[in-house]
Amino acid sequence: MRPDIYMDNHATTPVDPRVFEAMAPYFTQDFGNAASRQHAFGWRAEEAVTIGREQVARLINADPKEIIFTSGATESDNLAIKGVAAAYRDKGNHIITAVTEHKAVLDACHYLETQGYAVTFLPVGRDGRIDLQQLENAITDRTILITIMYANNEIGTLHPVGEIGRIAKKHGVIFHCDAVQAVGKLPCDVQALGTDLLSISAHKIYGPKGIGALYVRRRGPRVKLEPIIHGGGHERGVRSGTLNVPGIVGLGQACAICQEEMPAERARLAALRDKLQNQILAGLEEAYVNGSLEHRLPNCLNMSFAYVEGESLMMGLENVAVSSGSACTSASLEPSYVLRALGVPVELAHSSIRFGLGRFNSEDEVEYVAEKIVRVVQKLREMSPLYDMARKGIDISAVNWGDHGHDHGHHEH
Repeated sequence: MRPDIYMDNHATTPVDPRVFEAMAPYFTQDFGNAASRQHAFGWRAEEAVTIGREQVARLINADPKEIIFTSGATESDNLAIKGVAAAYRDKGNHIITAVTEHKAVLDACHYLETQGYAVTFLPVGRDGRIDLQQLENAITDRTILITIMYANNEIGTLHPVGEIGRIAKKHGVIFHCDAVQAVGKLPCDVQALGTDLLSISAHKIYGPKGIGALYVRRRGPRVKLEPIIHGGGHERGVRSGTLNVPGIVGLGQACAICQEEMPAERARLAALRDKLQNQILAGLEEAYVNGSLEHRLPNCLNMSFAYVEGESLMMGLENVAVSSGSACTSASLEPSYVLRALGVPVELAHSSIRFGLGRFNSEDEVEYVAEKIVRVVQKLREMSPLYDMARKGIDISAVNWGDHGHDHGHHEH
């Protein structure tokens, strides 16, 4: 038995040993509270936070004063969306987002709908990208916020963020970007992209869980935010709570490493991803890549395999960590809402697997996983009467299945 192979790096990443090493002293020796101004323990903690803030800011070309530390991406998204909604209530109540956003964005928007805000959920094309003309047409004089992600967490598709930033500027609308999957993998220059708010999470870039950041633009425009957590006025009153010093050190270090190694890492991961994709496509018919082939993350590959179920496929890959359907909502039997939004048929959406390559994956692992996928899919298809019928040229969608229901999405095998 081969040891487990981890290929679910969009869900989380291992902490880089260099990040862990930087954090370690801040648990036991330099354990001070960064807000304790009376003694050296507090000063050392404060200095560590200052350095972390600079490292995060440098990666996205921001001013350190524009970085607010949070508990992670979900909090950053909520603070950005609800914070703007409350602060600009006098100006308007309309928000624009997209149907394929992360649940942290969608659910925050759904919540605001119950509070009297109007939200436009833009559709996406087959490639998973919004239509810029539709975005511009949706803007009204009541629009206060556009919130569109940089890179999708399920299919890796990239939205044209720079273009969205220009449209937002032109209409004087604030632009928030959930850049959690893109930061550290692609250049995320907030000046070039024109983002006013940008969400970051440490555990997607080989840092610790439970720490993230929100970039908040200070000039052109200066963005106002109403806090969603109240307390001692930490983080310039926007996000109270004792700072997670070891976490901040880890996030900063993770950003510094990405800054340094991104160009090489990006090229290496894209090559591994292409190898995985090509080897699978060479070995199997009726395997499809989901999302844009042109505009996508270097390390993401989401594929559907006709005539097999994602769950049985995952069981056949018992020693490979990948995710099926929608990772964040996999407790439900619903197929991924992201794939459905692309127009992927229900059966194919159910057979999708997301491979997330990362810093610690090797070429050997990619070859092993590709071979294993091909073997497992072939074996499952041999057992599938549907595959047999399809090979004989029977149009499965036209078959009358008698009284056994009309939902072809859930075939019991």
